[in-house]
Amino acid sequence: MSWKSTSRKWFSTLALVAVASLLLSLYGCAYNQHLISITIQPSAGASFGAVDPSLFVNFTASGTYEHPPETKDITSIVTWKSDTPQVAQVTNAGVVSPSTNCGAANVFATFYDSPNLVTSNFAHIVVNGPASSGCTPAGPQPILTISFAGNGTGTVTGPAISCSSPSSCSNQFATGSTITLTAAATGGSAFASWSGCNSTGGSNNSVCTVILENNVTVTATFN
Repeated sequence: MSWKSTSRKWFSTLALVAVASLLLSLYGCAYNQHLISITIQPSAGASFGAVDPSLFVNFTASGTYEHPPETKDITSIVTWKSDTPQVAQVTNAGVVSPSTNCGAANVFATFYDSPNLVTSNFAHIVVNGPASSGCTPAGPQPILTISFAGNGTGTVTGPAISCSSPSSCSNQFATGSTITLTAAATGGSAFASWSGCNSTGGSNNSVCTVILENNVTVTATFN
């Protein structure tokens, strides 16, 4: 075999290697790593027992990529969001805490990986607490019932409630509501007393105050 023939083969081999390297480089450029999904944890969300911004839960975000396949922590680069910020607030670092109101919210994370906006799963956040914090516990709300006693006649009025003897009446209120009732005698009768109130006052103790944590029946007696 001549030297020229060997040289041509070497040059051909080098050319093929160069072309292959160029193709691999172009392939790599054409398929940059892309984010395909985001998962936030804890996926079950979190519950808070008070409207207290000092309470918090740390959330993390994991990103799943392709070209090449990889899963990595992207907590610090995603955009964290709350769909009800007055209930749950979330920082840029994924720290979730109660805001100003009781209720429910969802937090999630997004990241724009051109040309797609990738959105994570939603984590459910519940903020609950005592009625003194303005919260309404889950379940049926208490019912206030007004009834009458005695041989006289009269009326009992208050917010969202108005009754005339002898018929009783009732209404449902949010847990923890404070209801003020006023009794007024009619037809020459006189108001005598209350039962079932948390406190009484006013002229002739005709004003009754009720704090509703459970169903309550208040009785006004007229003689």
